[in-house]
Amino acid sequence: MGKGCIAAAKYFLFLFNLLFFLFGALMLGFGLWVLLDNQSFIAVLQEESNTLKVGSYILIAVGSLSMLMGFLGCIGAIYEIRCLLGLYFTCLILILVAQVTAAVLIYFQRDRLKHEMSLIVRNIIVNYGESNKTTDATWDYLQKAVQCCGWSGPGNWTENVKIKNNTSRLYPCSCRNESTPGTDVQESGICETLSPSWPVYSRGCADSVEEWLLSNNGVILGICVGVAVVEILGLFLSMCLCRSIQAEDYTKVPRY
Repeated sequence: MGKGCIAAAKYFLFLFNLLFFLFGALMLGFGLWVLLDNQSFIAVLQEESNTLKVGSYILIAVGSLSMLMGFLGCIGAIYEIRCLLGLYFTCLILILVAQVTAAVLIYFQRDRLKHEMSLIVRNIIVNYGESNKTTDATWDYLQKAVQCCGWSGPGNWTENVKIKNNTSRLYPCSCRNESTPGTDVQESGICETLSPSWPVYSRGCADSVEEWLLSNNGVILGICVGVAVVEILGLFLSMCLCRSIQAEDYTKVPRY
């Protein structure tokens, strides 16, 4: 391999690993936030689901490993250290295998995850308006933005403590269907209606979220493929640079 190609591979690999280091730092920070934050909507999900807690530990581990890999790759590329490039190559293969394994597990455990999410959201709806205002605000925003009501449907809200124990016709304000005629109401909290039926969206948020994922699966798949291609490019560059360094080292051995 020519010196120009070696230099190009070296600096491309350095840039790639710098981005990888920053990406790992973001993953590590997000994982720590999910694990340590006690006030957010994520904290409520974490209390109800061990899966999310395990996921936060995985994010912390992968983020730390990505930062270490980025550091090793940068040092190995700039100073042309073969052992660091080899270690970087091995770690990147392990991350690719872990990503494929995680994708397979999510695919085969999707029914269990959906069931867990259903239990979590129903518990949030039952206790809506009691204590955690951050969780209430997050759920209000989701229902308003996605134009849905409840998890499987508006009937989930009949289990809410305030609505269940009140003789008035109460309904969640964030479920209000804007196309329904009537006076303007607040966007959060519990509202009262005089009509026999609630002026809310008839569709549950589970169907709306699933529809959003299906309609954007091309974008999600494209991002996943793009990340995989970048990682494979990193493998190729590190292998080429490692081989070229090895070749150059052998040419420096004196011949007798």
